[in-house]
Amino acid sequence: MNLDLPLVVVLGLIVWGAVKFLGVRLWIVVVITLFGFYLADTFMAPAIDQGTRNGVEVVNGTDD
Repeated sequence: MNLDLPLVVVLGLIVWGAVKFLGVRLWIVVVITLFGFYLADTFMAPAIDQGTRNGVEVVNGTDD
């Protein structure tokens, strides 16, 4: 059985688990989210996007 989940759903589940089970405070999650939001508007965004895509392809074992 194959299950396709967007990366944002997987990351959301990890964040929920960190808040629920590891005791990470919600304000820390908000700060990290804002950091990522503002980082997406910098010159580093294409490199981060490409690195993420390559990492997902390595994990999935697909070569498109």
